[in-house]
Amino acid sequence: MRLSRVPAIAGLALLAGAAFVHAQSTPSAAPDPAPVQAAPLDAAPATWGDAQAGQTKAGACAACHGLDGNPTDPQYPRLAGMPERYIAQQLQMFKDGERSGGMAAVMQPFAAALSAQDMRDIGAYFARQTAGAGVADDSLIASGPYKGQKFYQPGERIYRGGIAARGVPACMACHGPAGEGNPGPPYPALHGQQSAYVVRRLQEYQAGTTSAKDPTHFNLMAAVAKPLTDEEIQSLASYVQGLHARAPASPVPAQAP
Repeated sequence: MRLSRVPAIAGLALLAGAAFVHAQSTPSAAPDPAPVQAAPLDAAPATWGDAQAGQTKAGACAACHGLDGNPTDPQYPRLAGMPERYIAQQLQMFKDGERSGGMAAVMQPFAAALSAQDMRDIGAYFARQTAGAGVADDSLIASGPYKGQKFYQPGERIYRGGIAARGVPACMACHGPAGEGNPGPPYPALHGQQSAYVVRRLQEYQAGTTSAKDPTHFNLMAAVAKPLTDEEIQSLASYVQGLHARAPASPVPAQAP
């Protein structure tokens, strides 16, 4: 059930968010060139992806996810700015049938034809794309426990501070203060993500069923999502959609002595 809101007084707020460096993050734009072979990409040895090669291989992705990973249809996730390893990991899971919910039936035929190196290359291409600016809903909540707050604000508090009384940790602990994700574990980037997709994924986690061989990450998210109400999920999804990184500051010109 969606939060009741006072209609149409405040427009959607474009949040020109801030690029914070996550304590455990490393920039996906400058990957380690050393060869690696990490689960679940264990079907064949793969090196870090080649973004230029990935651009060609990602052509089939454009119909749903957009040429640069920024889709226009809200049912498809935004891939621009995702960590390379996360995209490669998810493609492997689609290929192996470990992701079977949502639109997995659409993804599986595309993933089935990809090698482990193809997946890394596609991941590298999308990792270097800039996530489009999303918007968060700032209309006022008319009733319920969050009455009088802007629609995205309960979600903002959950993202930044969690809900201690229900054992819900802050989302930014894994996904970064600006939603940039973490290329190590790997955790996905969330900034600017389509709110409809975020709602759907959180509901899938709440359902608590997975076909993943290693359910560690799924179980972690299931534990986070389970205590949330429908209203909180929608608010959190709205906040995430409006969260994005701040553009790099212009350098201050040096002054002559």
